[in-house]
Amino acid sequence: MSLAIYRKYRPRVFADLIGQELVVEILGNAARADKISHAYLFHGPRGTGKTSAARLLAKVVNCETRLKDEVFRKKGEPCNKCRPCIEIDEGRALDVVELDAASNRGIEEMRNIKEGIRLAPTSYKYKVFIIDEAHQLTKFAADALLKTLEEPPGHAIFVLATTEEDKIPVTISSRTQRFHFRRLPVKAISEKLVKIVKAEEIEIETAALELIATSSEGSFRDAESLLEQVVSMSDSMDLASVERILGKVGFIRTDALAEYLISSDLEKTLDYLAEINEMGFNLVQLTKDLIHYLRRILAYKFDDKLGVYYEREFTQDEVNAIKQRAASVQDVDKLIRLIKGLIRAYSQMRYSPFTLVPLEVAIIENLKG
Repeated sequence: MSLAIYRKYRPRVFADLIGQELVVEILGNAARADKISHAYLFHGPRGTGKTSAARLLAKVVNCETRLKDEVFRKKGEPCNKCRPCIEIDEGRALDVVELDAASNRGIEEMRNIKEGIRLAPTSYKYKVFIIDEAHQLTKFAADALLKTLEEPPGHAIFVLATTEEDKIPVTISSRTQRFHFRRLPVKAISEKLVKIVKAEEIEIETAALELIATSSEGSFRDAESLLEQVVSMSDSMDLASVERILGKVGFIRTDALAEYLISSDLEKTLDYLAEINEMGFNLVQLTKDLIHYLRRILAYKFDDKLGVYYEREFTQDEVNAIKQRAASVQDVDKLIRLIKGLIRAYSQMRYSPFTLVPLEVAIIENLKG
C-alpha cells in the first residue's frame, strides 16, 4: 500500500512548516542555542502543523548529528539521517510517546505516563511525550498531568497539541511555552500543492488546485487529503471535474455570480444560480463563499490598503478580481443590504430542505427594481 500524500510529504525540517514563520523562527533559535523547554503547548486550527512540529522537536533534541557536530547544531534542524531521526520519522521510536487524548483521556493513561517518565530514555537523550487533542483530557487526568509538569525530570519533554486552547486548564498552560499555529493562507497551500503534483507527476489545472486549497479552509492536511481523493479518480483533472468531485464551485463561478449581483442583473443572476443548482453543487457552501467574497470586495472599496493583506492570502488572479469588482460597485448601501440578506439566507438554508429558496428570495429582494 502506498503512503498517503499527507504522510509522504510530512515536514521533515522546521523550514517545511508552511505559514508558521514565527513558530519556526522561535523553535529554530531555541534549538540553535540549546534552550529547549520542558513543556510546550501548540494550539491552533486542525491541519496547521502542530503534531508535525512536535515530532520535529523530538527529532531535534535527539538528533545524534547535532549532538556530535557543533557546526551542524547551529542550523537548528534535524539531520534526518541518524538513527533517532529515522526511527521518529517511521514512528517506531520507543522514547517518543504519542497519546491521542480524544480516545485516551483518563487518569489511568496519565498514571502510565507518570510511571514511564521516571525511567531514563532507552537509547535517546530525551523522552518526548506528545499529547494530541489535549483539551479532551478529563479533570482528574489534567490534575495528574499538572503534577508531572510541576516537577519534570531533566530527560523529559512534553508537547501538548490542541485545537481548543481555551479548554486547557490555566494551571497547565501557564507551565508551558505556548505557540499559536495560525490558519494557513490559500496562497501558501496552493504553492505547496503545486510542488506535490509536480513531484508526483499529476496533471491538474491550476484553478482546480486553487479550489482544493480553498476547500481545505486553512488546513494543509485537509488539502492533501482532498488532493488524494481527487487524483484517485483520474490522473488528469480539470476544474469542472474537481468541482463535481468536491461538490463545490470554484472561484471563477463565485466571481461570475458576484459580478451579476454587483451589476444588479437579476435575470443573469437567477439563470446562473439555476445552472449551478442543476449541476448539483452545494448551495449552502456557495452562499458562504459568496458572503466572504462580497465582504472582501466591500472592505476593499473602503480601504484599498487591504490589498497588501489579500496578496499574502490569495492568488494574484483572486486579488485582481477583488479589486476589479470593488471598482465596479456603484451603490455601497445596496451591497451592504445584499450581504445582510445573504447572511440571513445562509442561516435559513442550513436547516431547510429547500436550500435554493432562501437564497433566491434574498437575491430577488435585493435586486428587484
